[in-house]
Amino acid sequence: MIGFLKNLFGSGTPIDYSTLVKNGATIIDVRTKGEYQGGHIKGSLNIPLDTLKSNLSKLKKENPIITCCASGMRSSSARSILKANGFVEVYNGGGWSGLQSKIK
Repeated sequence: MIGFLKNLFGSGTPIDYSTLVKNGATIIDVRTKGEYQGGHIKGSLNIPLDTLKSNLSKLKKENPIITCCASGMRSSSARSILKANGFVEVYNGGGWSGLQSKIK
């Protein structure tokens, strides 16, 4: 079960999201446009999960990417889609409000 959760949500190693962002990571918020307009992390890109595959060309494979959503489920799916399409350094940041508190 633990292995399943690590695969679903990423490694069990703590991630320094603040440093990732300072070093140029892109934050992709995969919630709907309406959800995003209700509040989001400043500087994040809104690419709803259902349009992610058709918007991959907007992202650079060589840059780190942090996905976020409302709770972490859609961002986990987004991470899987990105990894399956050749993006190497992709992190599931979970819910956007929790991620925002980790970025200083």
